[in-house]
Amino acid sequence: MDLAHALKVALATGKVRVGLSETLDSVKAKKAKLVVVSSTCPEESLLKEKRIGNIPVYRFEGNALELGAACGKPFPISSLAVLDAGSSAILSLETG
Repeated sequence: MDLAHALKVALATGKVRVGLSETLDSVKAKKAKLVVVSSTCPEESLLKEKRIGNIPVYRFEGNALELGAACGKPFPISSLAVLDAGSSAILSLETG
């Protein structure tokens, strides 16, 4: 799967919360279906876990600038939470 394409489709057709505080709020509210974390995310608990409760955590190999670019955004994104994938196949990412 092309991760950048899947991220852009999820952002355009689904419901995605961008940023660390939005991600953590979505996780606490148990609304997130997938969490994507950049290699430079400042939240250690997100970087170390493969799952948070029932929510899978995908480790993006690049830094926050590269994750932002993969999402088609002109700013860094340290983490994001997918609440609804829309017509994207992003929920099929391997998180192990």
